[in-house]
Amino acid sequence: MSTRDLYTTAPPTLTWQVPATGAARFSWEYDDGRERLLALYQKGKDKQWDGATRIDWDLEVDPYDPLGTPDEVLTLHGTRHWAKMTEKDKGDLRRHYASWQFSQFLHGEQGAMVCAARIVESVPDLDAKFYSATQTMDEARHAEIYGRFLHDKIGMLYPINDNLQGLLDDTLRDSRWDMPYLGMQVLIEGLALAAFGMIRDTTDKPLPKQILAYVMQDEARHVAFGRMALRDYYRQLSDTELREREEFVIEGCHLMRDRLRGVEVLENFGIPKKEAEELSEQSEFLHLFRKLLFSRIVPCVKDIGLWGERLQKAYLDMGVFDLGDSNLDLLMAQDEEIAERLDAERFATEERARVTEVADTIAQGATTD
Repeated sequence: MSTRDLYTTAPPTLTWQVPATGAARFSWEYDDGRERLLALYQKGKDKQWDGATRIDWDLEVDPYDPLGTPDEVLTLHGTRHWAKMTEKDKGDLRRHYASWQFSQFLHGEQGAMVCAARIVESVPDLDAKFYSATQTMDEARHAEIYGRFLHDKIGMLYPINDNLQGLLDDTLRDSRWDMPYLGMQVLIEGLALAAFGMIRDTTDKPLPKQILAYVMQDEARHVAFGRMALRDYYRQLSDTELREREEFVIEGCHLMRDRLRGVEVLENFGIPKKEAEELSEQSEFLHLFRKLLFSRIVPCVKDIGLWGERLQKAYLDMGVFDLGDSNLDLLMAQDEEIAERLDAERFATEERARVTEVADTIAQGATTD
């Protein structure tokens, strides 16, 4: 079945062209490189994996409750609309929300793949090109996995959200080589990590938990890469150049915050856009979700040296300024540990199954004798 047939609203075209800007840069220095970045490149090579085999795709998923979402976190819960909904309607609502969330993850991962490829092309340092090449493969795998989950398990997709598309457009059109880092590695990837983590830590469904845990293990390296490269580069910039990048961060954070309301879902249930926006803004869960979503972005922005007065004021206004002191390294370490623990649990289960199978075979042989 064509992906177009699964969209809730089919996009006008199945391709989106963004004019390329900036220069492709080659480096003839093949022996030099930053030790930390080359170590991350080695880790990126060592940690490659196959989404077709590492993830247990045989796990069943109920498309009408794919994440085990409680009633209380659904935007319509407690409203006049909720009182009129049947159990089937509520299942449809859960399916639409999961489809919307994972569709944005899918579109974002394709954007990350394109941005990583752009970094390979434009970044001047060979060590950064090496690592970005491994990230491009990672992002391709993530897009493959999210696409498979949506096609095979949920059977529904949402088009890319306008604000996410706007941020991708701004990131890709900018001719400065560091902007794909800033737009993708810091803003989009940082926000995605927090969204992935919230679902990973709250869902009781094994397949989406596996998918999110393994994707987050890769993303932890990607954010570390962005921090290393930008921290080194931004030490060299003038105050004017830093302010330009802070303005980009402020605008991007507003776009990302505003894209998280899921208004498109409510519109598909017949609720006018203005009312859908008001209902979303009244959701206590959304307010908590928004704050947690910036838990990865704010400390990263501060760490790379973008912490001017205007940016600090913007984060104060958003209510996320205090997140600047979060321990980003600890969060990333936890992401890796969770994925490794899932692997260990799965391997232990498979080993027990093999032992049981051998024991049963031996017992059957003894009975036959």
